[in-house]
Amino acid sequence: MNTAKVYLIPSLLGESEHSRVLPLYNLDVIKSLTTFVVENEKSARKFIKQVCPEKVQSELDIYILNKDTEPEEIFELMKLLDKGISLGIISEAGLPAVADPGAQLVNIAQSKRIQVVPLVGPSSIMLALMASGMNGQNFAFHGYLPIDKTERKKRLSYLENESSKTGIAQIFMETPYRNNQMVEDLTNILKSDTKICVACHITLEDEDIRTLTAKEWSTEKYDFHKRPAIFVMQVD
Repeated sequence: MNTAKVYLIPSLLGESEHSRVLPLYNLDVIKSLTTFVVENEKSARKFIKQVCPEKVQSELDIYILNKDTEPEEIFELMKLLDKGISLGIISEAGLPAVADPGAQLVNIAQSKRIQVVPLVGPSSIMLALMASGMNGQNFAFHGYLPIDKTERKKRLSYLENESSKTGIAQIFMETPYRNNQMVEDLTNILKSDTKICVACHITLEDEDIRTLTAKEWSTEKYDFHKRPAIFVMQVD
């Protein structure tokens, strides 16, 4: 019987104190592992060093799993599990396998009946929804919206219409250096009474989470440039 496990290890959402958002049990898991599958080696090593400074970095086996990883490389990772080696998956920020390439490995592990152990930690998507005041019973996450202006307008209008018909809270994200442009697009495209939440730098000291109507955002002072954010939109 294969005793190897896949641990889904949440990482920090930014330069914050890990004791605020990570249970002690997570640290025990990290201490017990020597093999990690990560989206970015540099940031993963930095995270491990921060939460478990006693671990010897040179003794860690780090494998990369990102958007450019080929399917055959993922199956190579499965050979580690076949040998009984437990893996810890660490994403670039937040929860592994949620809007994250780690989901590919988890899918294969499940198909092979390898035990997958999700650990508790910060999720920018869920924390933004919690703080937005919008529909926590019915919501959808869409990842990144189209960059092309025409396609983005169509997509936003479609999501607004869906929210109007169903009450679904629509959640999406943007590349941080385009955040301010996203707010401008939302105020220009959406109806004046449509609610928009911008949840910026979640869990960090300068956390900024505001829910306003599109009309109110058009006169609001803000600067979300290069600051990771989640957007939530809903029509009441």
